[in-house]
Amino acid sequence: MTENVPENVYRNTSDNKFQSLACSLLSDKIGNVIPLFKGLEEILERAYLRISFKAYVSTLILSLLLFAPLMFIFTMLLMFFILQTSLSQAFLSGIGVSLLFSAFLVLCFYFYPIYRADKLKREIENELAFASGYMAILASAGIPLERIFYLMANFPFQSAFSVVARGIVRDVNLFGLDVISALKRASRKNSSKIFQELVKGLIFTVHSGGDLANYLKQKSKQYMSLKRLSLRKFTDTLATLSEFYVALFVAGPLLLIIMLAVMAVMGGSIVGNLGPDILLYILMYIGIPVASIMFLIILDAISPRWW
Repeated sequence: MTENVPENVYRNTSDNKFQSLACSLLSDKIGNVIPLFKGLEEILERAYLRISFKAYVSTLILSLLLFAPLMFIFTMLLMFFILQTSLSQAFLSGIGVSLLFSAFLVLCFYFYPIYRADKLKREIENELAFASGYMAILASAGIPLERIFYLMANFPFQSAFSVVARGIVRDVNLFGLDVISALKRASRKNSSKIFQELVKGLIFTVHSGGDLANYLKQKSKQYMSLKRLSLRKFTDTLATLSEFYVALFVAGPLLLIIMLAVMAVMGGSIVGNLGPDILLYILMYIGIPVASIMFLIILDAISPRWW
């Protein structure tokens, strides 16, 4: 029966209007380009993004077609009218910045699903201690495995495990797979060894007629011990990173700001027509914020892994 399955279990496409526009304009015209991005399809599947592979590539191409020319025009106007360079120099700068921006955009489209898949993996590992405990309670009440994942998918708050559970419920109710096949498919899509181990144990317990509640209870205790250990290790790493942040992103920029301020008073230019005052603005409004964002991304990427 599927009439009680929540709508979000089946939704597999994005409501983003820009993505819808890209798909409608380009999805039938990018057949020759698709093979260039063939490695991206598996990554998108692991990231559980609600957008098809063809729609994602269409969005990338439309973004390039729209924003690369805009960056070219913006850079030309900036160089010619504000920095007062020659027209040829402004033209070449526009081409260079446009190409760099295009490369950056492609890298962003490639690395976002990789980052999201890795983040989802870590969130699942972080939630397994609680999710397996909750599943053990449901199994103790005699609820079958398929129904357990339905309840996990319909959890009252958003969690990474509920995203995976929705995928399992969708495979069972929409694609007609049995719960074991759906679990195997979810295990292949997820790169977490801990989750794969849990799924293998679930499948073995069901096939052998074992005590599902007892298995989940033991796994919950094991994951809780691992979670405590990983948090202790991360605390030590965080102390080191905090010292690194203060040295590189607080003391370092402060010294540069003082140096550039003194050079601005003395006059002269540093790089071409760029004076120290312009470099000071670039450092304050672009350099420091971008560096801080990159540090936060790195911090998120290394936050608790279990092994």
